[in-house]
This record gives sequence, C-alpha cells and structure tokens, in this order.
Amino acid sequence: MKSMRVHTWGEAPRLEELPEPEPRPGRTLVRMAATTVSHLDRSIAAGGFLRHPPLPYVPGVEASGTVLQSERFAVGARVWLRGAGLGTVEDGTWCETISAPDAAIGLLPEAIAMRLGAAFFSPCTAAWVALFSVGALQAGERVLISGASGAVGGVAMQLARDAGARVTVADGATDDAPAAFDLLVDAVGGPPLAALLARLVPGGRAILVGYTAGRRVELDLAELMQRDVRLLPLNMLRREAEARAAAPELLARLADGRLSLSLRLFALSQAAEAMTWIAERGHRGRAVLQPDSFASASADAV
Repeated sequence: MKSMRVHTWGEAPRLEELPEPEPRPGRTLVRMAATTVSHLDRSIAAGGFLRHPPLPYVPGVEASGTVLQSERFAVGARVWLRGAGLGTVEDGTWCETISAPDAAIGLLPEAIAMRLGAAFFSPCTAAWVALFSVGALQAGERVLISGASGAVGGVAMQLARDAGARVTVADGATDDAPAAFDLLVDAVGGPPLAALLARLVPGGRAILVGYTAGRRVELDLAELMQRDVRLLPLNMLRREAEARAAAPELLARLADGRLSLSLRLFALSQAAEAMTWIAERGHRGRAVLQPDSFASASADAV
C-alpha cells in the first residue's frame, strides 16, 4: 500500500510502499478515503511534541473510509477515525489501509461526504468544547474570535452565533479598542494575544486554542489579576471523551447545513505541500489528503 512516512524529525514525509496491515484483535482495518493534515501533525513530525511514535512512522491523526475487516464493525461500514493514539504514539492515517484501534472509530452518516468525515472532528469538537465546556458560553454574551479564517475559529464563530452570542472577528485594530468582550477564543497566540486580552471586560475569559503566531507572549500579570481575566488553555487530548460525545450533534449540524467547514483537497503524495499550506497565515479551512488515484488539489466548502 502507498503510505507517507517520516524518517527523521523535521524532515518532509516520503511516499513509500509498505505491506498491508494484518488483522489483529481489538483493531479494525479501514480502506482510507480521506485523511487530514493538521498543526498537530506538523508539531509531531518536527519532533516538538511531548508524545510521538517511534521513527520511522506514518503521520496522520484522523481519517474516514470503509471497513475492510473488524470484530466490532460491519464490513463496508462508513466510518471516521480519530484518537486512541493514532498518529501520536503509533502509526497514523496517511496510508491507503489503516489499522486502527476499535476505540478510535465512529460511524459516519450517509449524508456526510468522506472528505468532510475525515476533517470534521478536530475543528468542530475543539470549537464546541472551547465554547461550551471550557468557556461556559451563555446566550447574549459578547465573543471575540481571533483566527476566524482557520478551521477552529470559523466553526467557533458559527457555533457561538447559533447559541445566541454576539460575535466579533478580531481584525488587528486593538490599540484603542475598548474592553467590551466577555469571552475570547484565540487561535493565534503569540505577541497579538496581549492586546486581545485587553479587550476583555473584568471577569472575562480567554480560551487559548492555538499558537500559529508564536508560542511565547509577554503578559502583565498584575493587570490580569486586577481585572480577574481567566486564561483557559484548551487541551483536546485530555478532553477526548467530551469531544466524542459532541460528535453526533456536530455531524447532524453539518448534514443539515447549520454548520459548514471549508476544505482544500490534496493527493496523498502531496502531504508535504499540504503541511506548508496550513502554516501560511490566513489560509482558510482544512487540508484533506485523498488517495492519488482520485485526488486533485482544489478548494471546497462543505
């Protein structure tokens, strides 16, 4: 089978032929229809993540496809895959046939396209948990979202509006802006975060979702303490159970059009190109890899 593999931390993945995986108890074999490229994949492949598989390894933490062999799922069932160590402590999903722990798999409704089934879990569940579990969003609250062009920020904007919040997208003009927001969802991090925190009202909450603008920021702790602003990091690896519990509702919203997610398609062999694309500031949506036999680079909104 065709696979993308990383041999050295910081090196681009290589297209290789690997043996088909064998059936094993407690695992399901899935013919991959689509898989994603994420910032988590980039962090692991760079060697900068706390958890990582042994080298060489197949990246990829989520996918969709059809069941080939399983003790738990019917052959031919449409499924999505995420979690249970895929791509973080063992080989992942950037391959034509995936061997996944049964616990990583969920059934994918017929109304959801495979490419969307591969891409929905991370941004949709992160936005849901950030707003409703971590941020305790209430109807009527004022929400500021940075990084709204990205997948998590874009979904958070839709979910917050649907929940009755008043949503504003951060545009960088923060120096003289008044403190007017109850909740900040920040997917950018880095130096811009300090100015965004200044726009929160006393008692406001800031959910830290990502750090595409940098991993370090200088903050005035005395000001934060006096204004009682809460910094709330989002760690979805610790909240996988909450994420999986939210998945059926999120899939239902995607199926009936209440929620949308922008995608860009790449061939499996273009994984390195996709990794570069998601690192560009202002890129919109998610990078999805499909088997080379029917994939072509394009953009779509679903």
